[in-house]
Formats: sequence, structure tokens, C-alpha cells
Amino acid sequence: MAEKMFLFWGSGSPPCWRIMIALEEKKLQGYEQKLLSFERMEHKSSDVLAINPRGQLPSFRHGDTILNESFGACQYLENQFKSQGTQLIPDAGDEQAAVYQRMHEVLTLQDKLGAVIYYNWRVPENERHDSAVERNKKALNDELMLWEGYLEKLGPDSFITGKNFTMADVMFFPQVAYAVRFGISADKYPKLMEYYTKVKERPSIQASWPPHWKDSPPTMDILKDV
Repeated sequence: MAEKMFLFWGSGSPPCWRIMIALEEKKLQGYEQKLLSFERMEHKSSDVLAINPRGQLPSFRHGDTILNESFGACQYLENQFKSQGTQLIPDAGDEQAAVYQRMHEVLTLQDKLGAVIYYNWRVPENERHDSAVERNKKALNDELMLWEGYLEKLGPDSFITGKNFTMADVMFFPQVAYAVRFGISADKYPKLMEYYTKVKERPSIQASWPPHWKDSPPTMDILKDV
């Protein structure tokens, strides 16, 4: 079935990475794919716009089915290939609820990371304020401490909802890796760093690791004082 799939993606994009991790976990290697450059605005090309009028990545197609939102695409892959590869959504109701809760909470983490990392890019210079920067950093610190607390309660060697790798981890890990890439403090967030160190060795993560991250180790420190 993988040969009927096509993915436009960008290196280092957490939404793209989610789909790639899900494809690996569901044993759907061998799909067609094309790496595009955000810097060269290739995500606004006619090929992408033909299946994603927003001109965004990821852009994913399975046969005649198009899914461009990463959450939807990942859940689609789990539902269509439930008996194949890793079961990413548990059957038990309480376990399902925990996975759905954490995976959707990731969107808040994504927003708060973006508010800090991309502040100068999103806000015109004459509209920037130090107070806004500090407010965004405080909101991100509060958010990261929530996740630190979740992992603390679960105990050592846990994934984000317990002993099993689930769809919540598919959503969560790319954001943690992004935070590490931008200089998150290991001293302030030891549980998040333990989680990152554990999960980054998973085969699906290694197989889908952003190629430009392999060539350029983390050197950015935007998050060092968050």
C-alpha cells in the first residue's frame, strides 16, 4: 500500500515529522516522497498547491485521498492500517482517553514554542516589545513544566502516556526535539531531556530524523533562558 502514498515534506518541520514517524511505525516504508525547501518557498509550488491549496507542508496523498493536516493524516494511517506495525491508539477506553488528551495538548505546546522561537520573524520590528518576549517565555516555561510534571508522575523510562509508544508520542516527540534544537535547558527540564534521550533512539525516529539536523548539530540558544 505504501507505493500508493506520496508525501511532500520539509526537513525539521514537526508536522511533517509526525507523519513520517507514523509511516515508519505502521511499517509503510517505501512511499514516494519529495523533500522541499522552505527557504526557497518550494512549498508554494504548483505541485504542492495542486493537493494543498494552503501551500503548506506536509502535503500527503494516499491514492485519491488527500490529508494535509498532520493529526488527521496520522490518525488516518492508524485507522487504515490498524493491524499493521505498532498499534498507536490503544483499545481500552481509559488508555485511549489518555492518548487523545496528550496528543491534542501538543498543539498548545507547539503554539507556545512558536511564540518564542519565531517572535522576531512574526512581529515587525517596530511592534516588538521586551514585555511581550518575557510574557511569551513565561507562558512557555509554564507549559514545559506541565509536561515535566506529566513525565515525573509516570516514572522512569516512560513514554508520554505510559509504558507503550503511542500516537501521543508521535505528536509529542518532534516538539521536544525542536525545543532541544533551540537550546532548552537540560537542568531546568531533566524529565523532558530523559524522554528525548530515550525516544530519539527508536528506529522510527532515527529513520525519519531531519537530514539537515544530522549535518548541523544544535547551535541555537533561543530557549536557553526559558
